[in-house]
Amino acid sequence: MSVTTAASLPTELVLGNVRVETPVVLAPMAGITNAAYRRLCAEQGAGLYVCEMITSRGLVEGDETTKKMLVFDELETVRSVQLYGTDPKYVGQAAEILCNEYGVAHVDLNFGCPVPKVTRKGGGGALPWKRGLLAEVLEAAVAATSKYDVPLTIKTRKGLDDDHLTYLDAGRIAQESGVTAIALHGRTVEQAYSGTADWDAIAELVDHVDIPVLGNGDIWEAKDAVRMVEQTGAAGVVVGRGCLGRPWLFRDLAAAFSGTPTTTVLPTLGEVRTMMLRHAELLCEHMGEERGCKEFRKHVSWYLKGFRAGGTLRHSLALVDSLATLSALLDELDPDEAFPVSELGAPRGRQGAPRKRVVLPEGWLDDQDGRGIHVQEDANEATGG
Repeated sequence: MSVTTAASLPTELVLGNVRVETPVVLAPMAGITNAAYRRLCAEQGAGLYVCEMITSRGLVEGDETTKKMLVFDELETVRSVQLYGTDPKYVGQAAEILCNEYGVAHVDLNFGCPVPKVTRKGGGGALPWKRGLLAEVLEAAVAATSKYDVPLTIKTRKGLDDDHLTYLDAGRIAQESGVTAIALHGRTVEQAYSGTADWDAIAELVDHVDIPVLGNGDIWEAKDAVRMVEQTGAAGVVVGRGCLGRPWLFRDLAAAFSGTPTTTVLPTLGEVRTMMLRHAELLCEHMGEERGCKEFRKHVSWYLKGFRAGGTLRHSLALVDSLATLSALLDELDPDEAFPVSELGAPRGRQGAPRKRVVLPEGWLDDQDGRGIHVQEDANEATGG
């Protein structure tokens, strides 16, 4: 049992006409933040739950894979989508489609993805190096979303590496372009998900701009979110890997930001089992049983991280093909086993090592403007950001 107190913390997040009851945003993650997972997290606590990232070109050209990702749960009252693109024209058109045809209430633009297949085309975390191109993309997106009174936000990183930082300029350009808020992951593209997030950079950005800044990076527990906001002055937090296998983190976050002392009780393995089954049921509800169970397999190791479940059982769970089989296998778990406290505060999900080099288009670093120059993304390109 752990106790968290909250004093002088933000209790809500206001993005234009969108009011979020808790200043917490679920980061888009490829293959993770689908409609089922967003519903599961929303059942735990208030927040803004963002759809998996989609490509602007894919949406504009009617790519079937892209359209299948734009699925929302029936109880999803605030539809939020992260958009990726390098071409101002495509980004603007895609933003308009999201607002006009999908009833999206919030659009976020990805300028933080460190994946080489994205950065080699000047997208994700590479694009803010081109300040002029960044402005063109943002101006096109704001022009589209403002017609529908839909707030536009962006997510970015510190820069390409420590010698090519972009976050302060990105914040300034975002503010000048009419962007509602900016989220900063306190790592460079070179770092990817390795090392430690630089919360001082988040604080510096808070002092640099007048629009709300959301902090991202190394939030593993609710107390981390509180500490980040207290240290940086951020208007809220963006949570990604910390909620993998732990959707109840949003319950803890809601409590931590409620303004009153809260007591968090760690779930037993029996309660985790119930959560796992609920997750699988939601996936099957949205995707059909066969695909839903296959999608659930990747979550097993995250849910059981630190518990004593044996290798044979874990292997069987990772091959589950029906809800009946899943339920029977989960019954083999010891429902009274306590949550492994050794896992509290520990990194989850991908980490890896820093990249040996940031993969960029040829000549990308030669100038910092880039207006009218872009490398077109593939229509079906997708990543979690």
